[in-house]
Order: sequence, then structure tokens, then C-alpha cells
Amino acid sequence: MTEQRRVIARVIEAATDHPDVEELHRRAASIDNRISISTVYRTVKLFEDAGIIERHDFRDGRARYESVPGEHHDHLIDLRTGTVVEFRDEEIELLQEKIARELGFKLVDHRLELYGVPLDDPAKKTR
Repeated sequence: MTEQRRVIARVIEAATDHPDVEELHRRAASIDNRISISTVYRTVKLFEDAGIIERHDFRDGRARYESVPGEHHDHLIDLRTGTVVEFRDEEIELLQEKIARELGFKLVDHRLELYGVPLDDPAKKTR
């Protein structure tokens, strides 16, 4: 692995959000300004093909990435801000398995993405 790929890998691993390629490039270039956007694109594709990272399309028109998580989780996306909230709910997990079983399937993988907007703060409402 080249040093530039190592830098990109460290940037992805350190991310607490789900950056797109442009953001990954900005972060990687701040560490090593010789890293080009095309290097980031090639490296992301390589890492995705190798199963090191996951690609997400959260309906904002850009692919976003995260390291393959050690434990399964789902995503709730705020449509106003694009903020991605990771969560795990055992009831949802069990329900998905139950539905698959009832339909004659063994669930081997799934991805759940919920899209929403924040509830209005009742304290801010005026009549």
C-alpha cells in the first residue's frame, strides 16, 4: 500500500461522519498536499471493492463512505441538514428477521435508512 493510500485509509477510519470523496480529498490533502482527487477516487473504489469501506447514497446526490463497521447499524438521515445518525434497535432487527422468515427467507444482510426532519420544538410554537 502506498503512503498516499495509507493517509486516505487513516482519514476514512478517523471520520465520525460519512464524508464524500471531495471531503475525503480535502482532509487527506491537508495531511499530504500531493494527494490528488483522482487518487482519492481510485483509492475509494479499491477499498470499496476490497470490502474495507461501505458506500452510501443518502439521496443528496453524492456517494458517502464509512469504514465497514464492526457491528451492524442503521442510519437516520436528516433531510434538512444531511446529518446522518447511526443507531441500532434490537426490536427492528428481530422484526426484519421475522418478516423474512414469514416470507420464506433466511435474512443474510440488510440495510435500513430512515429519512426524516426534526420534530418542531413545541416550546417554540406560538398560537
